[in-house]
Amino acid sequence: MKKILLFVSFFLALASTQAQTAKEEIYADILKSGSNYMAYQAPTKPLTKTPKGYEPFYMSHYGRHGSRWLLGDGDYLNVLRPLRRAKDQGKLTVLGLEALEKMERFYPTTQGRLGDLSDIGEKQHHGIGKRMTEHFPEIFSGRDAEVDARSTVVIRCILSMVAECEEITAFNKDLKMHNDVSESLQWYLNAGWSRRLRDASANRGSIVDHYKREYTHPDRFCRALFTDESFWNDEDFRPRSFMRAVFNVITNMQSHGFGEDMWNLFTKEELFDLWKIVNIDWYLGYGPAPQSKGIMPFSQANLLRNMIETTDTILTSKTFKNGATLRFGHEVCVMPLACLMELDSCGRQVEDLDHLEDQWVNYRIYPMACNIQWVFYRPKKGNGDILVKALLNEKEATMPVKTDQFPYYKWSDIRAYYQKKLDDFEAGN
Repeated sequence: MKKILLFVSFFLALASTQAQTAKEEIYADILKSGSNYMAYQAPTKPLTKTPKGYEPFYMSHYGRHGSRWLLGDGDYLNVLRPLRRAKDQGKLTVLGLEALEKMERFYPTTQGRLGDLSDIGEKQHHGIGKRMTEHFPEIFSGRDAEVDARSTVVIRCILSMVAECEEITAFNKDLKMHNDVSESLQWYLNAGWSRRLRDASANRGSIVDHYKREYTHPDRFCRALFTDESFWNDEDFRPRSFMRAVFNVITNMQSHGFGEDMWNLFTKEELFDLWKIVNIDWYLGYGPAPQSKGIMPFSQANLLRNMIETTDTILTSKTFKNGATLRFGHEVCVMPLACLMELDSCGRQVEDLDHLEDQWVNYRIYPMACNIQWVFYRPKKGNGDILVKALLNEKEATMPVKTDQFPYYKWSDIRAYYQKKLDDFEAGN
């Protein structure tokens, strides 16, 4: 009876957290329409207490860099050039002129900064690192504590690693900190797609093109910016592409502390529709989409194996006392890794893409600075099961095996499940 009550209470709690639909969430907080550009939102719900008789002693982590500038100059110029041309022809509305003025003020800040970590991105990782030490002081305390932190070779990832490690060393200046950045680590920190994965996602582009036509409605948007309908109906203008280009820029402006914002160019319905395109695109390319044979999350097979094998090394070490393994990279790793691990609803397969948002929502998985933490617990005295819980963006997440003490799972059960899943994939099953 006690186990039944635990399961019932857990699922009721899970249902309450998922009560809002994606549409309701975006209408209430338009920042969420940014998908992978959404600025990290620190958790507010307290974590479950450590099980009686146990203590946390090890963390295994993978985190994305924090908020950043857009990657290409064209991302900004695709917005600026049409607005400048319209201004030269005297065809901008008052709102259009206001939008151009904001872009002209903002654009110079992007020069020499494309892809760089922003001020807000750095703060996000300072916050995450500080909360790691606050939530799990036992992991980072003492002279024996060891932290091994590794990053991809991309500067924004390296600086994100630095920000978190600064907080950890501020907590304990005596711990043993090791940092590494190398191309030799890319095979698991930022692995590329295999031929098998590329073939599986071959239809992604045509499907996404369909939904771009379905969910991009530029008429009201263009009328709000331009005084002459012939301007945006010109065959060289491509109003749908322009609308998505503006959406791309404004959703990423939350990465900066400059005070510019252009949300007033869109209605909430337009933001939601444009977000749906991105949600579908990422689901097909990195999620467990049956349309891509359900195998895209296996792009992170090397990363998951590394996490398992590193944990094996830690658990069999005669000298390791406490500490963490921190890895830093990109959302193209965190997203499929969360799906491969089947955290919460990340591994859900959805046939009907017209209603994907009812079952699978990207911004819950991979905002800027998104992260996955495995936190390991051992008995304080004697022998016993090693327990683990998963945090997705610092929130306790379900994992795909049975437990009677959520959010804690037996590591032996989790390891066996993931090991079999990886072995079956490599065997071609």
